[in-house]
Amino acid sequence: MTRGANRPGRRVQLHRALSKLGWGSRGQAWAWIQAGEVCVDGRVVTDPLTWVDLDRQRVTRRGQSAPLSAGPLTLALNKPRGIITTRRDERGRRTVYDLLPPDLPWIFPAGRLDADSEGLLILTTDAALAVRLTEPEQHIRKTYHVTVSGRPAPAVLDRLRRGVDLSDGKTRPAGVRLLQAGDDRSVLEIVLTEGRNRQIRRMTAAVGHRVRRLRRLAIGDYVLGDLAPGAYRPLDDRDHERLLS
Repeated sequence: MTRGANRPGRRVQLHRALSKLGWGSRGQAWAWIQAGEVCVDGRVVTDPLTWVDLDRQRVTRRGQSAPLSAGPLTLALNKPRGIITTRRDERGRRTVYDLLPPDLPWIFPAGRLDADSEGLLILTTDAALAVRLTEPEQHIRKTYHVTVSGRPAPAVLDRLRRGVDLSDGKTRPAGVRLLQAGDDRSVLEIVLTEGRNRQIRRMTAAVGHRVRRLRRLAIGDYVLGDLAPGAYRPLDDRDHERLLS
């Protein structure tokens, strides 16, 4: 017999297993298990404290396999305003990791949103994917809806489209559309293919309009959609293709 062949694999309690495999929080998993929605190797298990071996046993919920059962882990998170994109904060502010299950594998943001910005944030264990999403040479499109003070004139919109001179150089040409116009505030759609620090805020300030709200709605062809603020969902291979489109 091969040495170690009978060693147990990753043994965790069932409610932790569901969270680890990407279905939701441990609290949600506890309720699903007690409701009879979870099977281990085809048999219903209603005790959340049941031990399972993730390497040898198949866990399903409502007949569906775990979304994160194999391969690299990538999540889409709808980051709320006031949450920072870091693991810890010396000022005690909430971070994106406070919104995720505590027993996920090491996962890191592929790009950032500042504390005052909200919307689509990708977190992944896949370093190659993170590089492709963040390297300027990849020209990955990122789509934002931006509420600004005042009503930008057509000439201002053209300046944003052509590129704006900032302290770290001129920005790349951007896609810019006026979605709503008002004397007090207006809404722009801005599509960037680079990601400098606070870039949109600096661009709009340079042309005389202060950002009041900034939301990222899409990366490539992957759209945030109806994901609730503070919620996350796992991405599959097709989602990865959309991100890089």
